[in-house]
Amino acid sequence: MVWGDVAVETNRDLEAAWEYHERTKHSFQSVHSSQHFLDFQNQPLPFKIYPSLEPIPLPRGLEPYGVPALEALAASAVEPKGDRLPDLGLLGPLLHYSAGITRRIRSPRGEMLFRAASCTGALYHIDLYLVCGDLSDLEAGVYHFGVHDFSLRRLRRGDFRGELVRATADEPSVALAPVILICSSTFWRNSWKYQARAYRHCFWDSGTILANLLAITAAHRVPARVVCGFVDDRVNRLLGLEPQNEVALALVALGRNSPIGHAPQVGPLALETTPLSRLEVDYPAIRAMHEASSLAEESQVAAWRGAPSVDPLAPPAGRLFPLRPLNDREAPHDSIEEVILRRGSSRRFARQPISMEQLSTALSSIGGIAADFTQSGGRRLNDAYIIVNDVEGLPCGSYVYHPDESALELLREGEFRDEAGDLGLEQALPADASANVFFLTDLPPILERFGNRGYRLAQLEAAINGGRLYLASYALGMGATGLTFYDDDVTDFFSPHADGKSTMFLVALGHPVKKKAWVGPGRTRSASDPRELICG
Repeated sequence: MVWGDVAVETNRDLEAAWEYHERTKHSFQSVHSSQHFLDFQNQPLPFKIYPSLEPIPLPRGLEPYGVPALEALAASAVEPKGDRLPDLGLLGPLLHYSAGITRRIRSPRGEMLFRAASCTGALYHIDLYLVCGDLSDLEAGVYHFGVHDFSLRRLRRGDFRGELVRATADEPSVALAPVILICSSTFWRNSWKYQARAYRHCFWDSGTILANLLAITAAHRVPARVVCGFVDDRVNRLLGLEPQNEVALALVALGRNSPIGHAPQVGPLALETTPLSRLEVDYPAIRAMHEASSLAEESQVAAWRGAPSVDPLAPPAGRLFPLRPLNDREAPHDSIEEVILRRGSSRRFARQPISMEQLSTALSSIGGIAADFTQSGGRRLNDAYIIVNDVEGLPCGSYVYHPDESALELLREGEFRDEAGDLGLEQALPADASANVFFLTDLPPILERFGNRGYRLAQLEAAINGGRLYLASYALGMGATGLTFYDDDVTDFFSPHADGKSTMFLVALGHPVKKKAWVGPGRTRSASDPRELICG
């Protein structure tokens, strides 16, 4: 693999994914020998701003359907139901509860803006775009969602959905959708802190946004399907992106039964955007991995689509503990909107137990994804491994979750708080948490089926289910936070059961301590500081 501008790998050259994965692993040595420091004077803007385009204000209000958050999460894990068509009055709230600013808090370093979904380092490098036909209150066009002022800005006038139909090789959900949402990442807005590992975060952070979106659309009966197979250059060109800086990651088809005609010619866009910072640092490994996992032709997309053949999780061999999720009468009934508005990332956990019912209900939110790389009832790409520190009715120890049996298999009994803290980059949060859920995947069959693009899928699926755990935890009156980890140490800890698997995502669950701690102005902190929370 060449980490520069010399070589561009193809999607089927699987060495590219392995090379990137190995080179961006955290280890004790890599973290503690890092010389990377954060230049706060050069911190990038957390928004993409088109200063010359007129804003189209979005409506914020959306009357909840009264669907409890836990019910919405369960509904988002199956094939979409409903027939509601999105319009501007619905799109505004969908965008708000997926990626909007939910609250503003003053701190010694100025105003802090909290978003609907968590993001590594609170750097918010994911942008959302809409491609739509004529809606009842919005002209057909290509639009960018401006989070900073809660507005749309039109990049192109006309119905360009046909371009996305071609880019996705006639994906059925895209061919019938009145609105297609597109997630993108601007690399520098995250690599400023996380360097080359930021490419993983592209999918972590779009995944938590999609967890919110899928729950909201399920609650409001809007069909939604995630589409990850597309000709990358066609989608990037439609949005006017410069792929060395910003790329499309995933599409979401919203609604159905809206026929699409012939798209206009897609010409170049030369739209001014506000500079992100004084200077930008390039990390060639990010660009190389993205190019290596890109699809260049519609025929490649058509051949790519479909579920992988993933070996089933080994039958339980250890002691089983059946889940005991709360029933409808016992479960909290706060709406998904209420839960998203109070969601945050816990900065500190109290060493207090959660109940077996709370953990069971949270784990039950993990499920399938309506997507072009899955099939109904098919095997998920990631398995959930858990360190239980303090759960009433459950021995402390390490576990693996068997969704088909709705049970936890005890792998090793013991007190592992110190180990949990060490695995989570030596942070107090996973040591203090009541439980830590690690998502691990068996990469070889996924890469064999999907090529390097399978690496994107494994990261994204883990993050969507991690985002569901976030929401379920807050629905249950708990807290949660996403953390980074020492990759190989996690695999070793859960082995021999997890032998050969790769860690994709980590969520810590527990009761949060309410006290807030701030970093004083002017302090320079190592980007790899092992005591630093990574999700906002």
